[in-house]
Amino acid sequence: MNGDAQEVSSSTTQHDTEMDEDDARSEAKFQFRVKDFSKLKDTMLSPPCYVRNLPWKIMVMPRTSQSQDRQPQRSLGFFLQCNGESESTSWSCNAVADLRLLSVRDGEPPFTRKIQHLFYSKENDWGFSHFMPWNDVLDPEKGYIKDDTITLEVWVSADAPHGVSWDSKKHTGYVGLKNQGATCYMNSLLQVLYFTSQLRMAVYKMPTESDDSTKSVALALQRVFHELQTSDKPVGTKKLTKSFGWETLDSFMQHDAQEFLRVLLDKLETKMKGTCVEGVIPRLFEGKTVSYFKCKHVDYTSSRTETFYDIQLNIKGKKNILESFKDYISVETLEGDNKYDAGEHGLQEADKGVIFQSFPPVLHLHLMRFQYDPITDSNVKINDRYEFPEKLNMDQFLQKPESTPATYVLHAVLVHSGDNHGGHYVVFINPKGDGRWCKFDDDVVSRCSKQEAIDHNFGGHEDDLNLTVKHCTNAYMLVYIRESCLKTVLQEVTEEDIPQELIDRLQEEKRVEMIRRKERNEAHLYMSVQVVLEDAFSGHQGNDLYDPDKVNYRTFRVKKSATLQEFLEQVAESLKYPVEQIRPWPLNLRTNQTNRPTLLDLETELHKPLSEISDNSNPWTVFMETVPPDSGLKALTAFDKDSDVLLFFKYYDPRHKRLHYCGHHYMHISFNVQELVPLLNERAGLPLSTELALFEEIKPNLVERLADLDRPLEKVLDELMDGDIIVFQRDDLLDDPSLELPSCRDYFRDLFFRVEVTFCDKTVPTDPGFTMELSQRMNYDQMARAVAHRLDTDPYLLQFFKSQSYRDGPGNPVRCTYEGTLKDMLVCMKPRHPKKIYYQQLSIKINELENKRQFKCMWLGERMKEEQELVLYPNKNGTVADLLHEARKQVTLSENGSGKLRLVDISSYKIASTPPESMSLDALSTAGTRSYRIEEIPLEDLHVAEDEMLIQVAHFHKEIFSTFGIPFLFKVKQGELFSHVRDRIQKKLDVPDKEYEKYRFAIVVMGRPTFITDDEVVNLQEFKPHPNQTSLPAKPWLGLEHVNKAPKRSRYNYLEKPIKIYN
Repeated sequence: MNGDAQEVSSSTTQHDTEMDEDDARSEAKFQFRVKDFSKLKDTMLSPPCYVRNLPWKIMVMPRTSQSQDRQPQRSLGFFLQCNGESESTSWSCNAVADLRLLSVRDGEPPFTRKIQHLFYSKENDWGFSHFMPWNDVLDPEKGYIKDDTITLEVWVSADAPHGVSWDSKKHTGYVGLKNQGATCYMNSLLQVLYFTSQLRMAVYKMPTESDDSTKSVALALQRVFHELQTSDKPVGTKKLTKSFGWETLDSFMQHDAQEFLRVLLDKLETKMKGTCVEGVIPRLFEGKTVSYFKCKHVDYTSSRTETFYDIQLNIKGKKNILESFKDYISVETLEGDNKYDAGEHGLQEADKGVIFQSFPPVLHLHLMRFQYDPITDSNVKINDRYEFPEKLNMDQFLQKPESTPATYVLHAVLVHSGDNHGGHYVVFINPKGDGRWCKFDDDVVSRCSKQEAIDHNFGGHEDDLNLTVKHCTNAYMLVYIRESCLKTVLQEVTEEDIPQELIDRLQEEKRVEMIRRKERNEAHLYMSVQVVLEDAFSGHQGNDLYDPDKVNYRTFRVKKSATLQEFLEQVAESLKYPVEQIRPWPLNLRTNQTNRPTLLDLETELHKPLSEISDNSNPWTVFMETVPPDSGLKALTAFDKDSDVLLFFKYYDPRHKRLHYCGHHYMHISFNVQELVPLLNERAGLPLSTELALFEEIKPNLVERLADLDRPLEKVLDELMDGDIIVFQRDDLLDDPSLELPSCRDYFRDLFFRVEVTFCDKTVPTDPGFTMELSQRMNYDQMARAVAHRLDTDPYLLQFFKSQSYRDGPGNPVRCTYEGTLKDMLVCMKPRHPKKIYYQQLSIKINELENKRQFKCMWLGERMKEEQELVLYPNKNGTVADLLHEARKQVTLSENGSGKLRLVDISSYKIASTPPESMSLDALSTAGTRSYRIEEIPLEDLHVAEDEMLIQVAHFHKEIFSTFGIPFLFKVKQGELFSHVRDRIQKKLDVPDKEYEKYRFAIVVMGRPTFITDDEVVNLQEFKPHPNQTSLPAKPWLGLEHVNKAPKRSRYNYLEKPIKIYN
C-alpha cells in the first residue's frame, strides 16, 4: 500500500505570486494520492507542504463508529495536520482550509468540507472523522475512486504563526511589538503612529538629552520608534509603559484604544511645546467643526468653532462611512417644548447642526462598535456589517471647499476580535500608501492581501460572512491620509534624520544593558564577599562586634573558582596594603547565635577555590585584619593556630553607660589572664595600676565575670575560641549605688530589652513619626513621660493606640491605667517590621477622657445649606441633655434665635425621631445608615399649639426610596392651605422660583406617596402614625419630589479605570 503527493500551487493575489515557491507563503494547494485504498488499515500522512514556514500534511485513515441503529459504520477520516513533529509547546497558527475529495470524472466538482482552526501543540490536526461513508468512497458510481486509488486535496490559508521562528523583517521589512499581557491595543496604535512618518520624525527631534531615562515618555517613545526602525527582532514596550507610570497590573488590563491614543497624543503635544517641533501634532491631526443654531423665523444664528483630533462615527443601522457622516452632520429641529433660547428674540424654532470647516492631513475615525445597553446596564459590541472604502472623498461634508480636494487614502485598519469584556487587537497597515498591505499582530508581521485588510473586516454575522472570518472580528478604528499630503506624511525616515545625540544615547543604553545582561547571565559564576574592617567596630554599643544592619561593607564580586590567594591580592590592591599586611577571618554564626571571626588556615586554604572555603555562602562575610597604620610593622604578627587565640576587647564606662572598642590581641593560651590588665588599662586610657573587673560576653543577655585571673587563659575561659570578646570595667564602680547601670551585666540586660519604637500622630494620615529607643520593660507611665518629653507636652494630654496587626494603622486605644509593659503593647507586630504606636494630643486630660465617650454627629446651621461634623465628649453614662450641653460649647447660635438645641435621629435621609433630652446616650443606635444631627430649634417651633404639628419633611426623586439631601422638621396648622405651606417651605429652603416650580409634594404613608395639589388643606390626622406601621420612620412624612442636583457617583466598574500617563 502506498500513496504519493503532488503540490498544486495557487495564487490569488499579486504578492503571493512573489511568494509562491517560498515556504513563507500564506496559502497553498496540495494533493495526496492514496493507492490500494480499499486495503487501508492505518493512518497515512502525506509528505509535507510548507505554508508560513510550517509543514502541513494530509492525514487519512479508516474510522469506525456506531450508527443510530447501533451498527458499526465505517467512514473515511480526513484531517489536516500542522507542525506535527514539533517538540515545542508554545507555537500556534490560525488557518482556514478546504478539504476536498477529487472526482475522477472530468468537469465534476470535488466533495468539499471547510474547516477553520487555531492549530497548536495539543490540537495539531483538525478535520473530519466521518468525512464520507467508506462505502460511498468505494462506490464507482459516486465517481471518487479509480483503480482503487483516491486523490485528496487541501487548500490552506494560514496566518503568520506565533511562538516559532517567523522572521517578520525578512518577509515584510518590518518588525512587531511584544505583548506584555493585554497591550495589543497599545501595540496596534504604536505601529499606526510609527508609520505616520511625519510624526515619527517629530518624535525623534524632541529634546530629551536631560530627561530621566525611566520616567520620560518622549524618550521611551523615541526608543521604541528607533528599535522598530533598526531592529531585526520584535521590540519590547516595558520601558514605555514604565515611563507612563503604569504598574504591571495596568499592562494586563485592556484599555480603550481611542482613549489611549487621545491621552498619548495629548501628552506628546504638551512635551513638544516650546521646542522645534511645537505644533506638529495639531498640524497633522487637527480638524475643525462648526456647531450652529439657526433660527427659522428670525434672522439669528449662533455658531461655535471647535477642534477635533478624531471623529467618532455612529455605525448602528448604518451601512458605510458615508451614511455615518451624513448622520453626523444631520440637522435637528428644535421646536415645541425644546425651542432654542435666542436671547432677546426669546424661545424660537431653530435648526441645530454640525458642519466640518476643515479636515486634517491624517484622519482618525473611531467606529462606535461599543455602545451602552440600558437593558443589560453594560456596554455591548455591535458586530454589524459596516463598509469603508480604500479611497474616500469628504468634500460634500465641508462648509466650503478647501484648497485641495478632501480625498483620502486608507492607511490603517485597527481590528478588534472579541466582545466588550476583552479580546484581541491587530492592525492592518498600508505603510507606503501604495496598496501593499501588512498585518501587524503583536510580535508577528506578515504580508496580506487588500481583501484581508479591508473586505474581511467589514464585520457582519455568520450569514454575511464566509468561514474565513469570525463574526466578532471587525474594524474598530480607521486611519485615512489626505491624498495631497501622502508624500509629506509618509516621507521616508532614514538614519540620517535621527539626531546623532539620540542615536548615541540609545546605543550607550544598549551597551550598558548588554553588560548588565552579561553580568546577570554569569551571576551564577560569581559570589559576593563582604569585607568588614576594624574601624567598623568602633562606636558599636550592642552585642558582638558590629551591627550587620548598619555596617558599611566593602563588597567584592569574585569568581567562585578564584583561589583565596587571588582574592587576597584583589583586596590588597583595593585597600592599598601589601598582601603580607592583611589576614582574613571569616565571620561565622555560632550555635549560640553570636557572629564572631573564626580562623582560616592560610597554609592549607590559600590555593583552594573560594566556593569551597566559604562552604558556598553567598554573600560570604570576612573580617579583614590589617597592620595598624602607625605601628611601623612591615607584616602582620605571626599567628600560631595551635597555641594562640584571637581576643577582642570592649571597655564599659558605667557613668556614661557606653561601650568603647579597645582593639584585638593575639594571646598565648598558657599565659595568665592577669597579664592582660596593664594592656587593657593602656588601651582604655586608665592608670596602669587600675583594678579591673573582666567579663566574657557569651551571648545576648549572658555576660559572665572572669574569676582567678592568675590562672592561664585556657583555664579561665570555658570553650576558648578565636573571636571571644572580653568586656572590662573599673572594679571600684561595680557596686556604686548612684549609677543606673553600674556593671556591664546590667548594661547588656538593659540592652536585651531595648527596642526602637516609632510614634506616629494618629490625626495625620501619612505621618512618618519619630523613633525612640525604649526598654520593653517600661510601664505605661514611663513610656508616656518619655514621649511627652520628646513632644514637650504633658503626659496626661497624650492618648496612645496600639498598631493593628493585619494592616498599617491605629487600633484600639491604650487606657492610662494599663498594667502591662511596653512589650505587651507591641505584641501584634510582625517580625522585622518597624514597631509602631500611634498617639494623639488631647485638649482634656486622658483620665478625664476615659470617663467620657466619643459621639460623632452633624451640626446644621440656620441657613440649612450645609452640615458640619461635630466630635463631642459627653460623660459615658450621660443623657441627650449632656450631649447638647457639650455641643453648645462648640457651635455658634443665631443672634435672635431660640438658643435651644435638639437632637434629630436620621435614617436614609429621613428623620426617624427626635430623642428626648432625658434619653440615655446608650439607647442611641449608630448602626447602618443611622446618623444624628444637632440643630437650633427655630423660634416658631418652640410652642406648638393643639391645632399645630411638627411634621417630618424629606427630599426624594421619582422613587420613595431614592431619598437624598437634608431632611427637616416643619410646623403646619390644621386647615392651612398647602399653597401657603409650599410658600413657607420655599422661603425656608431659599430655592429660586424657576427651580421650585418643578417640586411636587406628596404625603408618604407606609412607603406609598399621595401627591397633593395647592388647593388642598392640611389635615393633621394624615400625619399621625398609622396603627399598623412598625418600621421606621414611625410617622407619615411630607415628601418633596425633585431632581437630585448633587454630583452623582461614577457608574464605572472599579476595574474600568481611566487611562492615565502619570509622567
